[in-house]
Amino acid sequence: MKHARAGTAIDLPPKLDRWVAEQRWFAGKGHSPVLRSIGQFSLPTGEAGVRIACHLVLDTASRFATIYQLPVTERAGPLAGVESAPGVGAPDSAAPAALIARTTGGDGRPRYLYDAVHDPAYAAALLGFILASGTIRAQAPTGMAASGEVAPGTPAPAGMTVVASRVLRGEQSNTSIILDVVDPDGRPGRPIIVKVFRVVADGQNPDVSVQSALARVGSRFVPEPVGAVWGEWQSPTAPARVGGHLAFAQEFLPGVDDAWRVALHAAKAGIDFSARAHALGVATAAVHRDLARAFPTHDSTPDVVNQLCSSMRERYRLAAREVPELARHRDAVVGVFARAQAAQWPRLQRIHGDYHLGQVLDVPGRGWVLIDFEGEPLRPLAERTLPDIPLRDVAGMLRSFSYVGATIAQGNPAAEPAAQAWRRCARAAFLEGYHAQAGTSPAGQEALLAAFELDKAIYESVYESRNRPSWLPIPLRAVQRLVEEAAVLPLPPVPLNADASAEAHAAAHASATRRKR
Repeated sequence: MKHARAGTAIDLPPKLDRWVAEQRWFAGKGHSPVLRSIGQFSLPTGEAGVRIACHLVLDTASRFATIYQLPVTERAGPLAGVESAPGVGAPDSAAPAALIARTTGGDGRPRYLYDAVHDPAYAAALLGFILASGTIRAQAPTGMAASGEVAPGTPAPAGMTVVASRVLRGEQSNTSIILDVVDPDGRPGRPIIVKVFRVVADGQNPDVSVQSALARVGSRFVPEPVGAVWGEWQSPTAPARVGGHLAFAQEFLPGVDDAWRVALHAAKAGIDFSARAHALGVATAAVHRDLARAFPTHDSTPDVVNQLCSSMRERYRLAAREVPELARHRDAVVGVFARAQAAQWPRLQRIHGDYHLGQVLDVPGRGWVLIDFEGEPLRPLAERTLPDIPLRDVAGMLRSFSYVGATIAQGNPAAEPAAQAWRRCARAAFLEGYHAQAGTSPAGQEALLAAFELDKAIYESVYESRNRPSWLPIPLRAVQRLVEEAAVLPLPPVPLNADASAEAHAAAHASATRRKR
C-alpha cells in the first residue's frame, strides 16, 4: 500500500451554501444549507495550474447531520466547455454551469473553483488513484484519509490513461462520470463509469458491496466492478473516526437504453411487452438467488416481522404529515400492513432495495443488466443495508410498470384503457417469469406483495411531493387503487405459536370489518 501526504488545502468559497442548495443531489429540500468543512484530501495531478481537493462538508442546518462530498478543482484559467453524456436529460453545455466561484490567489491573480466532476483533470486523477491502490492522509487538524481499492479480478490494466470524460445527466442523488480510456499502447479500452457519492455516511455503500459481491459469485446480470475509494474522517457528532465509500468505478455499457425507456416506447407504440417483462422477471429472480449465495440469509422471526411492519407504519405516518392526501386512507393502510404482518414470511436476505425500470439496462447480446444497488436514497444507510425479503424488489418493479401506464395516460384520458391493459399484461408476465425462475408460487404471498407495493406508492408520494409535484396524482391514485384491491384479499392463516402474528391478524380483521360497515 502506497502512502502519501495531502497537498496544499483548497479553501471553500463563502457562497458555497447557495451553490449546493441549487444542485440536484442536495437532499435537504425545504431548507437552506449551512455548510461546514469537516475534512479534505488532495488528489495528485500532473496537469499544470490545477489543484484538486475532495471536501466533506456537514450541513449544520439539517437535523440528520447530512454529510456531502464536494470534489473541487482550482484552476489558474477558465475551464473550456465540458461534455455531458448523450441521451440522458438535457445537455450540460459548458463549464460555467460547473463553476462554483471565482476567487483571487495569494499572487493576486484570479483562480477558478469548479465542481470537479466536470473537470477532466479530476476524472483522470480519480481513476488513477483507484487503480494505484494508494492511500492519502490529510494533514492535521482534519486527519482525513482516503484509499483506492481495486476490485479482485478487475479488467482494468495498470497504465490506463483517460482520454476523455463526460458527466452523466439526470441523476438525482449522485454524480457519475463516463471515462474513455486507452491502454499503455494507445489501444481503446472498455469505457468506465465512476459514480461519485454526493451524500456519504459511515459504513459500506451497498452499491459497492452488493455489486462487488454479485460479481464475485459470477452473476451475469450486473456490470463488472473496477474499484472504489474508501474515506475515513472524524465524526462531527461523536469522538470517533468513521469511514465510508466515496466513489465506485465499474464497466460502462455504451449505446444502451434503460428498461424505462424501452418499456415506455413499447407502451406508447402499443407493442406487446410480455416477453421482455418475463425475461426481466427471470433476471430479477436470478439476482436474488445470487444475493442469497453472496450474503447470509436470516429467519423471519416475529421480532423481525414486527420491526419491518412497524417501519412501514412509521413511514406512512410521516408521509401523511407531509402529503395530507394520504391521511384519509389511514384505516385502510393499517389494515393492509396488519394483513401482511399476519402472513407467512420467507427468509430475509440482501435485495436491490430501490428496484424499478430505471435501474435496469437493455444490453444487446447480453439482455437485462441490473445497476444501482444503493437502495432508496431517502432512507438511512444503516436501514438500506438490512436484510429484507425479495418481494420488496418485486413490488418496486410492479410499481414501475404501473408508472409507465400512468405516464401514457397522464393528460390523455382516451389512452387510459390501453395503458392499463399494457400495465396488467406486463405485470403478469414479470411475475410469471420471476416465480418460474425462483421456483416459488404467488399463492399465499398476496398480502405481503400488496403491503410492499403500497409502501412503495407511499414513498413515491413523498418523493413526487418534494421533487415533481405535478406527478403527485400518479402515486396518490395508486394508493387508492392498492387499498381497494387489498381489501378484498382473503385474510392469511394465523401461524401456529406466533402471538404477534395473531394480534396482527385480529387487527387486520377489525380493519376490514370497519370498512364494510
